Amino acid sequence: MIYGASLEYNVSRFFNEIRKVYPDYHQKVHIILDGAGYHRSQLVKDWAEVVNIKLHYLPPYSPNLNPIERMWKLMNEHARNNHYFSSTREFRDAISEFFSHTLPDIADSLTSRINDHFQVLKPVS
Repeated sequence: MIYGASLEYNVSRFFNEIRKVYPDYHQKVHIILDGAGYHRSQLVKDWAEVVNIKLHYLPPYSPNLNPIERMWKLMNEHARNNHYFSSTREFRDAISEFFSHTLPDIADSLTSRINDHFQVLKPVS
């Protein structure tokens, strides 16, 4: 990621990184994205087509389908909630502490928090 670059540009660069791992351009890569505006930008769509990546979008207002949203919630509970940070550095250090120390310590317990609890619904007809 390039700090200060447009988000669309960084997403496009991410696609390039994916293609370094999966270099066979004849094989389509599928990526699931949330509905952020920069994910839906024409630049991102055009570049995905150039590098043979198929974009799939999560439905709007469905954070339960996006595992990173659950991770942010967990990080907030451990690193941010009910804390006053007197500086940006202190805030950044708390988040870094969560990802480098707390998260590895609690990783085994996460299956109950970050999971795939979905219901199969019967057809209405």
